Amino acid sequence: MNKRIFFSFVLLLCLTAGFLCLGISAGSADISPGELFRLLTRKSADETAAMILFGIRLPRTLAALMLGGALALSGYLLQTFFHNPIAGPFVLGISSGARLFVAAVLIGAARGAVLLNSAVMTGAAFLGALLAMLLVLLLSTKVKNMSLLIVCGVMIGYICTAATDILIHFADDSEIVNLRGWSIGSFSGMKSESLAVCAFVTGGVLAAVFFLSKPIGAYQLGESYAVDAGVNVTAVRIAMILFSSLLSGCAAAFAGPVSFVGIAVPFLVKSLMRSAKPIFMIPACFLGGGVFCILSDILARTVVSPAELGISTVTSVLGAPVVLFIMLGRRRGDA
Repeated sequence: MNKRIFFSFVLLLCLTAGFLCLGISAGSADISPGELFRLLTRKSADETAAMILFGIRLPRTLAALMLGGALALSGYLLQTFFHNPIAGPFVLGISSGARLFVAAVLIGAARGAVLLNSAVMTGAAFLGALLAMLLVLLLSTKVKNMSLLIVCGVMIGYICTAATDILIHFADDSEIVNLRGWSIGSFSGMKSESLAVCAFVTGGVLAAVFFLSKPIGAYQLGESYAVDAGVNVTAVRIAMILFSSLLSGCAAAFAGPVSFVGIAVPFLVKSLMRSAKPIFMIPACFLGGGVFCILSDILARTVVSPAELGISTVTSVLGAPVVLFIMLGRRRGDA
């Protein structure tokens, strides 16, 4: 590990810790650093502040950390799979597929047809993300031009979004309340059960992907090189599909649609570290995604306080310029 990578990890860890503290202290009801310390050490008698911290802000900030990391890692896996920096769960329609299935589950639960819990939400989102991913892969066998494949992914996203809107249109008023709150994207309302599922899914997948660092690194250098190095390319490709779908599905299940994190964060992390080695990029992308989404969540709930912006609105404002920069850079490179 060279000095730049070392200091990049130090910076990411410091940013993570700093934004975690800012995320649990900033809001319409400010909590001073001293009061925050007393609350965390259980030495404060302020029940209202304790409820705000442990019941609202801490679960929300931890969710932003885990799900932001999940989206960034999902984007990194997709970019590696397709060998394209523009590939991401939102652009390829994978998040929209997860959103469609979660919307169907929410409506089914409101009508008593489905027992709603965190496992069901995660399973439905994973299934929707996986089906959308498989459709993109099917198109990739017919469309060899990567730019056209990205366009096809965007069209899949629009189709899934249209189907979701149709479901919402025919839903009852009581069903629409939860759907609309979820569809704008937010890390709020997280409960201990949901946080446990998020931690289990994201932590398990992060560990599994990290142990695949070496074969993924060989795959980055080309399939023929990976085969010569003894890597089972088919197994690695299947693993990347399943893991990216599970990560993006988990994020969609609990936070709704969150855009551009999967594209912008891997690019920013790679630019910071000046390295594309998976053994470094995998944990760095997870940390970077957490920092990106905690910052976005803080802005979402403070910029127009006491009102709140949808998290996807903020991530779009922060992430879209990065995507434009990537596309313009690739255009200059092609020229």
